[in-house]
Amino acid sequence: MTELFLPMLIMTDPPRHTALRKIVSKAFTPRRIAALEPQIHTIVEDLLNDSPESGGWDFVSGFAGPLPAVVIADMLGVPRADRDRFRIWSTTLIQSNPTRGEFGPGLDAAASLYEYFSGFLEERRAHPQDDLMTALVQADADGERLSEEELLGFCLLLLVAGHETTTNLLSNSAVVLAQHPDSRRELANRPELVTSAVEELLRYDSPVQGLSRTLTRPVDVHGQHMTAGQTVLLLFGSANRDDQAFPNADHFDLHRAPERQVAFGRGIHFCLGAALARLEARIALQTLLARKPDWQVDLDSAVRLRSGPIRGYVSLPLD
Repeated sequence: MTELFLPMLIMTDPPRHTALRKIVSKAFTPRRIAALEPQIHTIVEDLLNDSPESGGWDFVSGFAGPLPAVVIADMLGVPRADRDRFRIWSTTLIQSNPTRGEFGPGLDAAASLYEYFSGFLEERRAHPQDDLMTALVQADADGERLSEEELLGFCLLLLVAGHETTTNLLSNSAVVLAQHPDSRRELANRPELVTSAVEELLRYDSPVQGLSRTLTRPVDVHGQHMTAGQTVLLLFGSANRDDQAFPNADHFDLHRAPERQVAFGRGIHFCLGAALARLEARIALQTLLARKPDWQVDLDSAVRLRSGPIRGYVSLPLD
């Protein structure tokens, strides 16, 4: 495998993007996501049951990392025994930075993932199961199915986008709520507020800070003229702290209704897994607040994720 990234939804334009998204959407339906709720509850409870009563708990490795890894593995139909390998591969991919001479590790991780999924796709073609991988293999739109490269590209995107971003949403949320104990206490007493609180947490400390795009036509934004062919960086984290859109934007407000937050993007590239991320975050935070309502985080010992677009933690000691 010589390319780090095969064709993905986030890297394609219409009309191909339209066809790809239509195919994938059939395998990523709201009904399929909603059906995961009991399973996610069980995973969250099991992870918290395995956590220590006090001290010595790494929130990332013990909770925020395994939760989405298990959910994605289960959705795809991948054995849970392989989730640790997934975590290593996806973390390596996210942390690799070519500007620091780290292209090799990311390439190796992507190659390992592509090799793993290639065999898995072949097995699902021969022996279909009730899982997302089979649904992707069998899905079609107007008689057209995903090519092998598009399938592999989507598997990689699903793993990284559905795993790493949710991990960091949860880790960032744990820090924000520890820094705002009054808000955390209110959430613990009123768990029905968690759904809207997730939107404010996404806005306040976005797990995906930005993505680059190449302009296909001239654009004028806030007095800045940009021409077709230029590469621009869409800073979701900055947009979510824009005082023109969110009054007192640097303030975490549990009762804010940030309908315009763009943590999941906007338009035709709006995150396909947004509903899953929101579901996982709601269940995880409601259960965590019920079981461990007064946690503290040790930011002096925490290890930040070294990544351009992703904001989060590799390690986050929690007591």
